[in-house]
Amino acid sequence: MTARILLLGGTAEALRLARRLGAETVYSLAGLGRVPDDLACRVRVGGFGGADGLAAFIASEGIELLLDLTHPYAAQISHNAARAAEIAGVPCWALRRAGWQPGPGDDWREVDDWNELTRALAPFERPFFTSGREPLAHLHEIPEHQHWTVRCLQSEPAPPRAEIIGARGPFSLDEERALFARIRCDVLVSKNSGSASTEPKLQAARELGLPVLLLRRPALSAVDREFAEMEALWEVLQQRL
Repeated sequence: MTARILLLGGTAEALRLARRLGAETVYSLAGLGRVPDDLACRVRVGGFGGADGLAAFIASEGIELLLDLTHPYAAQISHNAARAAEIAGVPCWALRRAGWQPGPGDDWREVDDWNELTRALAPFERPFFTSGREPLAHLHEIPEHQHWTVRCLQSEPAPPRAEIIGARGPFSLDEERALFARIRCDVLVSKNSGSASTEPKLQAARELGLPVLLLRRPALSAVDREFAEMEALWEVLQQRL
């Protein structure tokens, strides 16, 4: 009998895995990005109502295995997943991809939060944010000497000293080179997602000798099994299917 699986997604790896799974799987998305319509598995969009709501869903659907393939910075979702699996009495496996590592000559600086990031950005004039939507809440705080470029999934009107680019990756190295040249950024701001699909921006920054400010990864809850590579997870998962 095929195991009933709840796959918490939103990453490229999660979508690749969802394409391999059948009707017994529920693929769950928060609803912030494009919802695939070509999967054999069931797609669910929206939240669960915290760990208790997720545990109730697991019980009501007869889920036997919870897979957490959410973004490395989705700490609350990962915490809820681990807690819900414990409440429901099912195993929780997680893909915990490794972060990027600086190479020779890279100037990478880690920061813990927005306040620390703001202080680190003070010497620069044209930061390029590729760290999600958080900068949009601070557009009214742009220092007089700065112009911000923010790339996120959806565009919206920007104040005079900012540009908001609504775009969905992956972006090729040539695309990143052209964008860096156009916006004339002098520092890159990113999360250390570790995803190969978003790594070209780091190469573009490296070629230009630009510093990179990285938001430090959050601590994630312990789960029953962790995998660093998707294929390793798939190999073990096939034994349950």
